[in-house]
Amino acid sequence: MTERAALSLEIVTPKGVVLRADIDEVVAPGVRGEFGLMPGHVPMLAALHVGVVHYRTKNAAEMIDVAVGGGFVEMADDTALILTDRFITKDAIEVLVVRERLRAVDDELDKWLGELDSPKRLELIEEEQWLAAQLEVYGDPPVAHVLEQRRPHDFAAVLPSIDAEPAHHEGADDSHGRGDAAGLGDSAAPGDEPADESKQGAA
Repeated sequence: MTERAALSLEIVTPKGVVLRADIDEVVAPGVRGEFGLMPGHVPMLAALHVGVVHYRTKNAAEMIDVAVGGGFVEMADDTALILTDRFITKDAIEVLVVRERLRAVDDELDKWLGELDSPKRLELIEEEQWLAAQLEVYGDPPVAHVLEQRRPHDFAAVLPSIDAEPAHHEGADDSHGRGDAAGLGDSAAPGDEPADESKQGAA
């Protein structure tokens, strides 16, 4: 029986090659969600999001997890090349330090009053995601707290209250919708003859 071809995985950071292995498959965090690669995959280039890379070495039963920063994934000739600015394995994670720093970052983001697109705030969000990825690799993922770049809209500020009185526009015809308005409440019913005031006076 012919042995199935392997996929070569390489992860490279500014420090050099940090991981090289023959694997059966790899799942990486893309900017639009996770995607998987296996031997024979078509050539591709994709942006990498901060998160967790899962891969399974040949004939292994379980996946191995590592945390990575942002970067790119290139697939060509059965080689998956991951270029990233950060990388860490489970045994290198200082979990107590990571938890403490994550609490500090969350607190700073919760109290943020500056511009939403401030470079400092965006750096904090990326750090929060990096710390959360490390805890996921360690097996102790935090409660989801990753913030968006935009605060939720306060719809109460732009929508009228359901208890508020309808706005009255100056110059509007008050006769619409009011049965006692002049010209409607006092109007004669269809088919009635108008009263002859001269005859009433003679009587």
